[in-house]
Amino acid sequence: MPYRYRMLALMFLLSIITYLDRVCISVAGKRMQDELSISPEGWGWVVGAFTISYAAFEIPAGAWGDKYGPRNILTRIVLWWSAFTAMTGAVSNYVLLLLVRFFFGAGEAGAYPNISAAVSRWFPAGERARAVGITWMASRLGGALSPLLVVPIQQAFGWRSTFYIFGAVGLVWCAWWWLYYRDNPRDKAGISEEELELIGAPKTVAAHHSLPWSIVLRDSNFWMILLMYHTYCWGSYFYLSWLHTYLQRGRGFSEDEMKLWSTLPFIVGACGNLTGGLLSDFLCKKYGLKFGRRVIGSAGLALAGVFMLATSQTGSKEVAVICLALGYGCMDCMLPVSWAVCMDVGKKYAGAVSGSMNMAGQIGSFLSSVLFGYMVTWMGDYNRPLIPLALMLLVSAYLFTRIDPTKQLVPETEPESKLRPA
Repeated sequence: MPYRYRMLALMFLLSIITYLDRVCISVAGKRMQDELSISPEGWGWVVGAFTISYAAFEIPAGAWGDKYGPRNILTRIVLWWSAFTAMTGAVSNYVLLLLVRFFFGAGEAGAYPNISAAVSRWFPAGERARAVGITWMASRLGGALSPLLVVPIQQAFGWRSTFYIFGAVGLVWCAWWWLYYRDNPRDKAGISEEELELIGAPKTVAAHHSLPWSIVLRDSNFWMILLMYHTYCWGSYFYLSWLHTYLQRGRGFSEDEMKLWSTLPFIVGACGNLTGGLLSDFLCKKYGLKFGRRVIGSAGLALAGVFMLATSQTGSKEVAVICLALGYGCMDCMLPVSWAVCMDVGKKYAGAVSGSMNMAGQIGSFLSSVLFGYMVTWMGDYNRPLIPLALMLLVSAYLFTRIDPTKQLVPETEPESKLRPA
């Protein structure tokens, strides 16, 4: 097996673990709200506390990956968040839960920007969207596995035990990553010269320079990427923060019914990530980079908005889940494409650019998760608050049509022929 695929397997496992830990609190949400007496508004702040600190540290954590390498930074990230995953199970009141979730988000920030940095080091440009798609597909598999694992564990041992178990899993991954992964493919023993040539791995690592913000902040393309991802996260974060509570309190599913039905959006999302990455790379080769990125991204977001609107209008709880699943699958077709765009326009600054994009997105996640709790109280149900989330997805679809992936944010001083652009 080529070594770049072995590295991708490690990133695949990391992405599963990331979403097992992240979705765990949503699955355990009803039990936690009941035991700690948390209102819908209060729960919005719990899930929002993670996102606001996550957003704050995205850019520095992504830039650290560019400078120090994903090997060091991802090891630190996973150690940190594993510790705070376990601490979530030890909280005794609402205030402590808010603090733990805040520090959890600060520690996990930079995980996906550093995965992007690792992909950009180990994969030629023509394979990057599918590689990113596979890692995001794994995140959805983690989300699908979470209720299947969490519900039986919390039924047998209580909700706190799930956080202790998932925290321990991350420690095992850290050791494996540190021992096996190398930032420069040429430093990996056993890799062939043919694969190094395909990757375009440099013989020496150039001195790192920070992203020139004075140039980037004047670039409209950069701001379009940030706005697109910000509006997208208004819709997408619902699945991580409110889905399981919505199914139980808003649609009347029992805990055992929720365990099965809530896996469907993540399974369809996993398929969407793989499909979107493969289709984008194919269309890029056939019709060019701009068409291949834009058409998948904008179409996926537009369809996702339509399906979320349909969810808010249907009276059937089963149809509601199916619409949510189809919407998640469509928007996840866009996800690997957006991260590939960060590599297209960012090149050696992929970590900082993707960190900036994800920071803008997580601000949207914070706002939507907090406001959703208030809207539930104001509107008196869980369905009408879906409408503004759907409208934001439609705005995001339009913004994606304005992004130019062929326009490099910081022009290189040397040609990048070895990157084999799609």
